[in-house]
Amino acid sequence: MKIGIVGCAGRMGQMLLKTILATDGAEIGGGSEHGRSEYLDKDLSVLMGASEPLGLKITADARALFEACDVVIDFTVPMATVNHAGLAAETGTALVIGTTGMDKEQIAVVDAAAQKTVIMRAGNMSVGINLLMGLVEQISGILDNSFDIEIVEMHHHHKVDAPSGTALMLGEAAASGRGVDLDSVSDRGRDGITGARTAGDIGFASLRGGDVVGEHTVIFAGEGERIEITHKAASRALFANGAVRAAQWCVDQPPGHYDMKDVLGLK
Repeated sequence: MKIGIVGCAGRMGQMLLKTILATDGAEIGGGSEHGRSEYLDKDLSVLMGASEPLGLKITADARALFEACDVVIDFTVPMATVNHAGLAAETGTALVIGTTGMDKEQIAVVDAAAQKTVIMRAGNMSVGINLLMGLVEQISGILDNSFDIEIVEMHHHHKVDAPSGTALMLGEAAASGRGVDLDSVSDRGRDGITGARTAGDIGFASLRGGDVVGEHTVIFAGEGERIEITHKAASRALFANGAVRAAQWCVDQPPGHYDMKDVLGLK
């Protein structure tokens, strides 16, 4: 099974290449980068510190990568991911998306592509986070609005979107548990004289600094007691492992828009 990586020279791209090499039944099908990358036309082995060349050149031709692979993994940026979703639909290649920060219009493009091919999209590929989502939804359904929900996340200083995709996933889980639409109760910023907190809102706070891979805490704060559930990622390897697992799962699925709960059998 050939797996390609778009954005292969990035931090996640390099981790994904190493993970594919170490995974039984998986083979690197190629890698692509943007047209200004210093790595273009170099062998993929330079990204992994391998002593022997792989015989695969880093290309700027994303279409060629899709045509050469069974599935492609994408941890890039929203505008690029929209283009890649179109290529997946045109070539019939499955696509695993870990890109965060996509807006509703961009997600709609991905939805349209999923009518023609298999697309698995998740803001977080880790098993732990997906289990946490299930717990958050369950707890939110039990506790009423007398418990305020706050979601706090911290990432490295290179991250460009906020709140994180994972924080929004946790917010969606909390909103689902309460039977409400997240957009109608989301509070993403407080500065100055904001007034008292609105009952039923789901608050978000984003911290950035250092090399933090990813930390997320969901707080249920009531009168006289507080429940906190935290997940801390110590390595990007767990995201790469989940993405490659998802890629292998995609091969036998019919066209559709899936998530990690489908991959992990949690639905």
